[in-house]
Amino acid sequence: GLLMALDVPQERGLGHLDQRYLDGLDVCRFPLLPFLQPLPLDWMYLLYTIMFLGALGIMLGCCYRLSCVAFLCPYWYLLLLDKTSWNNHSYLYGLLGFQLALLGADRYGSLDGLFRPQKRNAHVPLWNYALLRAQVFIVYFIAGLKKLDADWVGGFSMGTLARHWLFAPFRLVLSEELTSRLVVHGGGLVLDLSAGFLLFFDATRPLALVFVTYFHCMNSQLFSIGDNLGGGVGIWGGQRGLVVGLGVPCDPPVSPQGYNNWTKGLYGYSWDMMVHSRFHQHVKITYRDGLTGEVGYLKPGAFTQSRRWRDHADMLKQYSACLSQLLPRYNISEPQIYFDVWVSINERFQQRLVDPRVDLVRAPWSPWTPTPWLLPLLVDLSPWRQQLQELEAQLDGHTDAVFIADFPGLYLENFVSEDLGNTSLRVLRGTVLVELVEQQRNLSLQEGEGTQLPAGQYHKVHTVSAEPSCYMYLYVNTTALQLEQDLARLRELRERVRNGTEQSPLPPELRPILGEAPPAGVPLDPVVSLFLRRERRQQRRER
Repeated sequence: GLLMALDVPQERGLGHLDQRYLDGLDVCRFPLLPFLQPLPLDWMYLLYTIMFLGALGIMLGCCYRLSCVAFLCPYWYLLLLDKTSWNNHSYLYGLLGFQLALLGADRYGSLDGLFRPQKRNAHVPLWNYALLRAQVFIVYFIAGLKKLDADWVGGFSMGTLARHWLFAPFRLVLSEELTSRLVVHGGGLVLDLSAGFLLFFDATRPLALVFVTYFHCMNSQLFSIGDNLGGGVGIWGGQRGLVVGLGVPCDPPVSPQGYNNWTKGLYGYSWDMMVHSRFHQHVKITYRDGLTGEVGYLKPGAFTQSRRWRDHADMLKQYSACLSQLLPRYNISEPQIYFDVWVSINERFQQRLVDPRVDLVRAPWSPWTPTPWLLPLLVDLSPWRQQLQELEAQLDGHTDAVFIADFPGLYLENFVSEDLGNTSLRVLRGTVLVELVEQQRNLSLQEGEGTQLPAGQYHKVHTVSAEPSCYMYLYVNTTALQLEQDLARLRELRERVRNGTEQSPLPPELRPILGEAPPAGVPLDPVVSLFLRRERRQQRRER
């Protein structure tokens, strides 16, 4: 009850309710059921108040059954109202609230027991305890089963997590790679598979509480996912689902295939147990006026309060439908909406999620059939991940790489910033046609071939092979590199002045590197200013 009460102003968003549900706000929402709409703001405050009082009532054991209902009804309404807020902990609260309504949790230390002697220290049937223990067991065990996924076992799900300061003690004896594989991935798998068993039995529960408390305290520092009570359990999962309530695995009578993306079903929304990590390289929203043919672009996330829509076909469909209703207010008639979403999942190639040629306003979507405009995850390219890591390891500190995979018949339009003065493209698989737009020149590149790309210009990379193409961008931020070289020269110059090897007097604009105040009327050079800020930061670290 206490955690539920704390959750209301935090994870449920009571603290910024006016920003989310302000009356008249033009915002696209993503309810599970289309008819669900938010109430007026004043009524939403009332709803949150009822939910908060219900949580307090559960905590205090005051009007216990009524408090459970007062918490549950608003809670599930709010959860179903916004798919972008879903996570396993939120779902778990809803399940526990439902179960608490069935249990005699007000039989000890409750206000109900204080005023109703027949409830005070009354017998609690064993099934009450068994139900909660079973729920917690399922939470951990299902999380462990999910972590048997090849990506998790292979160490690709949380590849960079081992760099966090929490794992610094492990890195004293293990390399970063081994820390990731053995501690992050291996330890997480073993803990989730065993925690449910250890917590279930009285003899092993104290030891289990030590480990899971340490685990969730770490999670509270690693992730921002609400109160870390443990993983929740899903309701539908592709060909497998979980019954709302206790969460026992079962086969649903009808599989909601429309919710299947690269991760399966509604389960893929929130209950992936951190098995899938995503990195979005590029998201573009294009609109076309249905009457005039005028083409324009929207800032990704316009009219939304979340970024979760980027990974789910059903929310992309909802987003496009919402935009089609909002854009006519801005003199765009019968708008057509196209999404180009590039994402890498678990360190794979960056690739498209949906077909950018399809107008999603008029595209079909049903919860019961596969989404035809959803592009498949190129799982046959998964073995490349080890090679991609090896290629990145060969790069120097000033060179970055982006690995791209694209489908036949599609092209990537890209702009090379002027700061990236040394950018090249190299084909790893397939055949591409590089169109240099301003130069009106085309280059055909096959596997192993590459070319230099002009800075400050657009280019298009067309996949012309029968199979998906794979290529990599190598780029050097020449502006940042030049800045680092200038800062290094300033450090060397200061050392020469201090040890007396510099014979020439410093110009006035460089005197501040010796700790002197800049001369009156002489503006501080930006590079010198950055140099001084870095020096002060370094001195603070050394203290």
